[in-house]
Amino acid sequence: MRLAIIGNLDKAGVREAVGVLLERLERSSASFVIDERVADLLDAAGRRVTAAHRRTVQQCVEEGEILVAFGGDGTILSAARAVGARATPILGVNLGKLGFLAELSPEELPAVTDDLLAGRYIIQERLVLEARVPAVPGAVTHAVNDIVVDKARSSRLIDVHTHIDGAFAVTYRGDGLIVSTPTGSTGYALSNNGPIVIPTCNVIGITPIAPHTLSGRPILVPDTSKIRIVVESSSAEVLLSSDGQEEGLLTAPVEVEISKAPFSVRLVKRMDRTYFDVLRAKLFWGADARRV
Repeated sequence: MRLAIIGNLDKAGVREAVGVLLERLERSSASFVIDERVADLLDAAGRRVTAAHRRTVQQCVEEGEILVAFGGDGTILSAARAVGARATPILGVNLGKLGFLAELSPEELPAVTDDLLAGRYIIQERLVLEARVPAVPGAVTHAVNDIVVDKARSSRLIDVHTHIDGAFAVTYRGDGLIVSTPTGSTGYALSNNGPIVIPTCNVIGITPIAPHTLSGRPILVPDTSKIRIVVESSSAEVLLSSDGQEEGLLTAPVEVEISKAPFSVRLVKRMDRTYFDVLRAKLFWGADARRV
C-alpha cells in the first residue's frame, strides 16, 4: 500500500505532524510519496526527504492508494475535489480548530499509522453533490458539504423557488438556500438551524438562510431527488458556491440543478470511533452546561 501525503502549509504544526508520520512509515519500510512543498518544510528543519518520494500534489493524488491530508476540514474538502471520481480513500489529520472530516489528532498518528499499515481501519462512503447551471452549458461543480445559492453584494431578500423531482415544493424568501449532504449537516446548514444528519443516511438537506417567515423550515429529501432552484432577485447577481471554496456570480433570474454525483468520497475511519464520539467531542453534544 502506498500512502500519499499532502498538507496545508499555512497550518501551524504541519511540519512536526508530518515528521511523526514519516518516522513511522520509514521504520516500517512502508511506501509513500509526499507533496514536494511539504517536503521542503521538512528539509528546512534538517529532515531530508529524498527525491524518490517527492511529488506534486496532482501526482500524489494520482499515485496514492490512501491520501493522508494534514490541515483542517477545508484541506479535506479540497483533497476530495482533487480526488474526484478516482475515489481514493482520504485520511484527515486535524491541524485546525474543529475538524469533523479531519478528526484525527496529531497525537494519535503513531497508533493510527500502525493500524493503517496493518489494515485495521474502515472506509466510509460519503455523498457528493453535483450542481449544474443550464444557462452555462458544460459547467459542473461538486461539493462534499454543500451547494449554496445566496444573494451577492446586496441587502435585499431573494425568492428561491424550490422544485423536487419536477414538483414545485416551496418558495423560500430570505438570504438564500443551502443544499447539503449529511456530511455538510454540521457545517453551514447547522448554523442556520438545520438538523444534524448521520453521514451514512441517504438524504439531502435543504435549509433556508435567514428566512423572512417563520414557516420557512429545513427539509430532508431522498438522495435520489433532483432539486431545481429558480432564483428571482431585484439585484443583478446571485452567488453560487461549493463547499465555501469555489464560487461563481450568476445573473438573476437563474436556475440551478442539484443532484447526487455519480461518485462518492471515501474517508478512512478508525474502527474504535463512532460518529457519536465525534459529535460529543466536537460539539460537546449532550453536555450539561451546569456541570462544566
